[in-house]
Amino acid sequence: MSKVVLVSDADFEQEVFEAKTPVLAYFWATWCGPCRLVAPSVEHISEQYSDRLKVVKLEIDPNPKAVKRCKVEGVPALRVIQGDKILKSHEGAITRAALTEMIDECLIKDKDRP
Repeated sequence: MSKVVLVSDADFEQEVFEAKTPVLAYFWATWCGPCRLVAPSVEHISEQYSDRLKVVKLEIDPNPKAVKRCKVEGVPALRVIQGDKILKSHEGAITRAALTEMIDECLIKDKDRP
């Protein structure tokens, strides 16, 4: 079962920057072929890390404010965010293994913070 939360400009601040856990923000577009390749990996991450990570999905075209705030220049784009900080960024297609490694790095760093 997917735990990905669909968000928009209207609720992005609350769902992402005010979240209690780190957030993986997935920026995508309906016209984007590579987005269709990355989507299953994002779903997998949302299921595997549901106890430690919130995963949100935002379509870029109708949501320019969040796109600008997170400095998204291409899709698919992934941002790992904790509080008001972007911990990791990736743009373009990514393998499930590379995405998992990216998430693990952020969660380990987050765990080590005082």
